Amino acid sequence: MRVTVSNILAQIGVGETFEELLEDYPYLEREDILQALQYAAWLAKGREAALIQA
Repeated sequence: MRVTVSNILAQIGVGETFEELLEDYPYLEREDILQALQYAAWLAKGREAALIQA
């Protein structure tokens, strides 16, 4: 099964913890989540975006 980087980021963005993600997707490992975050950071490198506080 596959989980997209955007799906992982969206769930982290709404406050889901690594532990909750691992429960939701038992075939993922902590390293998979870390790699998704690293990939997203690489994509965003050199880009500026306004952060909106809720």
